[in-house]
Amino acid sequence: MSSSTLQFEIVGSVGKITLNRPEVFNSFNREMALACIEALKDCESNPAIRSIYITGSGKAFCAGQDLQDAMDEKGPEIVQIVEEHYNPIITLIRQIEKPIVAGVNGVAAGAGANIALACDIVIATKSAKFIQAFSAIGLIPDSGGTFFLPRLVGWQKASALAMLGDRVGAEDAEKMGMIYKWEEDEAFVEGSWKIADRLSKMPTKGLGLTKRLLNDSLTNNLEQQLKREGEEQKVAAKTDDYDEGVNAFLEKRKPNFKGE
Repeated sequence: MSSSTLQFEIVGSVGKITLNRPEVFNSFNREMALACIEALKDCESNPAIRSIYITGSGKAFCAGQDLQDAMDEKGPEIVQIVEEHYNPIITLIRQIEKPIVAGVNGVAAGAGANIALACDIVIATKSAKFIQAFSAIGLIPDSGGTFFLPRLVGWQKASALAMLGDRVGAEDAEKMGMIYKWEEDEAFVEGSWKIADRLSKMPTKGLGLTKRLLNDSLTNNLEQQLKREGEEQKVAAKTDDYDEGVNAFLEKRKPNFKGE
């Protein structure tokens, strides 16, 4: 996979995806969207990749859709952009049974904000801003915004943020449960990467099963969820990582997990 609009590399056991259109704050055009889909599929299929880190180049994480691309008469229509670009990206982020970290290095607006919020763990710079920018141009939140936001911050805040399009700073985003944590700008790169790297060395088969159950919890009742936990615990207990974790605990040593 090769594209000037997106950088993809494997660092250790981490698949690193960097949105790379800094001159337009990493807003999506068709080329970058399709490259992102391809990179995520590569991360899903490659057993050497055990966690995924998504970030942006330059001063922004992602400003959402490139409106010039969207308004181009020769380009894709809005419905095509949603169905062929953003829906597959969000679906992959949630269905890939590997932990995905969003390293939000600056503004995350529109679809860019919702791509970040779909990830398993979101870490932002202190100066980052999250903006549901859709209402300013007469659109509705897509990329899972109406699904994830009320589950993260509650109905009232989700409604207000989606309708008013207020800028939410990283400190407030953490307080309201929108993101996991923020880091001082100068410590962000090292701090956010440490989490992705740490996840890649954990029992990632079990983490994938945890992600599967969290997805199920969005629609299950308690009885159904308890049943699903029992089913997946049986699977987890048969992994090599479970044996290694128990043996390491009993032998009082650091475990060497392999994601198997």
